[in-house]
Amino acid sequence: MTTMHKNPSQSGGALTDPVRYPSGASAPVRTKRAFVLVLLTLFIPGSAQIVAGDRKLGRTALRVTLTVWALGILALVIAAVNRTMLLSIVTHPVGSLVIIVVLVALALGWAFLFLNTLRIIRPALLAPGMRPIIAVVLAVATLAASGSLGYLAYVLNVSRNAIGSIFNAGPAIDPVDGRYNFLMMGGDAGDDRTGRRPDSLSVISVDAKTGESAIISVPRNLQNAQFSEDSPMRQVYPDGYNCGNECLINAVNTEVTNNYQDLYPGVADPGAQATLEAVSGTLGITVQAYVLVDMDGFAKLIDAMGGIRIKAGGWVPISGPVTDEANGIHGMPDGWIPAGDVHLNGFQALWYGRSREFVDDYARIARQQCVQQAMLRQLDPATLLTKFEDIANAGTKVVDSNISSGQLGSFVDLALKSKNQPVKRLTIGPPDFDASFSTVPDFDLIHARVQELLTPSATPKANDSLVTDGSPGASAVMAGGDLAAGLPAGQLPSPGSTDFTPVTTTPDGTLITEELLNGLKAQGDEQGIRDLVATNGQCAPL
Repeated sequence: MTTMHKNPSQSGGALTDPVRYPSGASAPVRTKRAFVLVLLTLFIPGSAQIVAGDRKLGRTALRVTLTVWALGILALVIAAVNRTMLLSIVTHPVGSLVIIVVLVALALGWAFLFLNTLRIIRPALLAPGMRPIIAVVLAVATLAASGSLGYLAYVLNVSRNAIGSIFNAGPAIDPVDGRYNFLMMGGDAGDDRTGRRPDSLSVISVDAKTGESAIISVPRNLQNAQFSEDSPMRQVYPDGYNCGNECLINAVNTEVTNNYQDLYPGVADPGAQATLEAVSGTLGITVQAYVLVDMDGFAKLIDAMGGIRIKAGGWVPISGPVTDEANGIHGMPDGWIPAGDVHLNGFQALWYGRSREFVDDYARIARQQCVQQAMLRQLDPATLLTKFEDIANAGTKVVDSNISSGQLGSFVDLALKSKNQPVKRLTIGPPDFDASFSTVPDFDLIHARVQELLTPSATPKANDSLVTDGSPGASAVMAGGDLAAGLPAGQLPSPGSTDFTPVTTTPDGTLITEELLNGLKAQGDEQGIRDLVATNGQCAPL
């Protein structure tokens, strides 16, 4: 009986195939094979196993790969058609958790495939000089692939935790008259946030469809604030918050927290809610949500961002302790923020938005708006990715809000629409109203101005405040003139306007320096300093 011997080259599992059976291949072929297998695992996970290893494992991995690609394409389609839906899934507590689990599983699975590819390569068959090279290439590929997925899962987890800490699980809010109105309150730091007096109050109003936005700044010393019709505090103050000179709008938080919490059963922060209702009634609009910003923690957030860049119109003091309570005079400043193009760290940015020594609240309001704009403009994707954990952790210490976490995706989408659009502004004080207006406000006039600001057809020039009557500053804006004319020192164009020259010298041409300003302070020449820093309400983000 004759035994037939098959030619290996003619058999189904050809042993001379250098991809699957590299033992008989030349050294250059083995090296090329190793690089190809690494690239296949990197770009088409599972394909290396199909051509050179465990085909069953390869087929399973390839199915997963194709499924992920399909889901990726679907996500891109959703992003193009309905970006809000995609953002809502990513920011939803359950949706984000599912994505995190999937990403971790994919990262581990991909890493396993790379290890399996290393076994398939059989490094012992490689030339000695090529072994470390292939090992480095495979390690880099593993880090780029699995590491990227792992980092993305980590970022999403940090984001998920931050969202859970900052936002609540309450019901979603609906737009009113086509707009979302958010109250931004900045207050002093402290472990107990409830009851503190907000240092700044501003409403950010955003068109629910277009993302066009407006900022309405309310001075903290506004008197006789009107509560909205549905506010429980309207029962206590039906004619407005009019209990005397101490009844400023920023005192509502403390009074409600201390005396009227029982009017707000089930409300997490009655003081903040009552302040929201006071701002709503005062402006004649429905403010649906608030964001409370801890001003000292705010400095940590800006440091996490790497600082902000601004063009400052005048020198701003980092004020020392108050030495004369009656006249509000401070001691020697602890430092100065110069005029011109400056890069502010967190501490400096905090003081830039907080200081009102030598000027008034309205110059400070303008600087606060400028800092907000700089943060929005300069938080670029690269900074967000590289410093995401620091920014997120700072945010949990800085921000508290009654916005529903389930609605965050739609608001992120609105923020993206708003980012590069001009922002309209109105200040319930100079340059849009007389400096004494906050003491005896005309609420009918405020309501009319606010409605004019928010009417889509009322589109002033970018960076101009909306002013239409004869109040100080109105004719100057409409004519494009200098707002400083006819206004108290420090009342200047809206933040964002770059049409100003920083004041860096005295009228006789002497360079303004910290030593010069401190010298005037030592001599008791307060007015001399006021004259030199009168333009520090001018500011523009760079």
